[in-house]
Amino acid sequence: MAVSVAFFPESPQKSLTSQPFMKRLVHISFLVLILVSVVSCNRNSITRIMKSKDVEYKYRKGEQFYATKKYTKAQIVFEDLFPMMRNDARFEDLYYKYAYCAYHLEDYLNAENLFKGFLDVFPKSVKAAEVDYMRAYSFYMQSAPVELDQTATQKTIGLLQAHINNYPESPKLSAANEIIERCYEKIELKESLAADLYFKIGSFRAAAIAFTQLLNHYPQSVSADRYKYMIIRAYYQYAFMSVSIKQQERYEKVIEEYYDFVDRFPESKLTKDAEKYFQLSKTNLKNIKDEQTDKKS
Repeated sequence: MAVSVAFFPESPQKSLTSQPFMKRLVHISFLVLILVSVVSCNRNSITRIMKSKDVEYKYRKGEQFYATKKYTKAQIVFEDLFPMMRNDARFEDLYYKYAYCAYHLEDYLNAENLFKGFLDVFPKSVKAAEVDYMRAYSFYMQSAPVELDQTATQKTIGLLQAHINNYPESPKLSAANEIIERCYEKIELKESLAADLYFKIGSFRAAAIAFTQLLNHYPQSVSADRYKYMIIRAYYQYAFMSVSIKQQERYEKVIEEYYDFVDRFPESKLTKDAEKYFQLSKTNLKNIKDEQTDKKS
């Protein structure tokens, strides 16, 4: 006779007795994970790497840091490798990545120097065009706010123009031209603010000269008619504030500038405003001449 054996699930009490074991197992697994992490960190310790005399080991670690965008660590390792790998075939790539470390860390002054150094050492590199552009772009990233000195902006224009001339097939031509335009706009704005300041503080002759220079430098500017209008205003104020013996020739200068304004900007929305100073100058000139006539008589 067959005997049937019933299968019963594990009793609740037995299940409870296994819980401490599972907790210990989880705890041990967690400790192992921490230990593995500590060992891994120790292996990647920058101090440990720098103390090593194994060039290949250091180079491999530097490459790993660079690939994972740990640019500070990569920079330290690459800098240490520089004198050791000068005669190595991989030195060009090392130099290239070392320069980019500075760039990615936003140390644009150092990046510019390193990109320049790369070009000095490897002028015929296949990466020369790229590095030449990046050198100029590093200057662009150093460009100060418009109120401050614009030496870096001027330098950017020169380097990018040289890049366009030296690498006519460069994939960065469009970007270079766009940045050059931005730089000119920035310099124009700085010069415009300076000219406006001269006018605001009452240095009207200096303002007229500054706006004249602006117009000469940027004749195609969207603000060209405004610059000419401000020349008229500045010369009018200069004439008005002058001693009587100088006023006639200075009002005549205002009239001369107005005629030039009308010739150059016949469609300008500022024509009526400019005409006001033209008419005032004509009236003042008439009064001066009338006074001269009265004195003679």
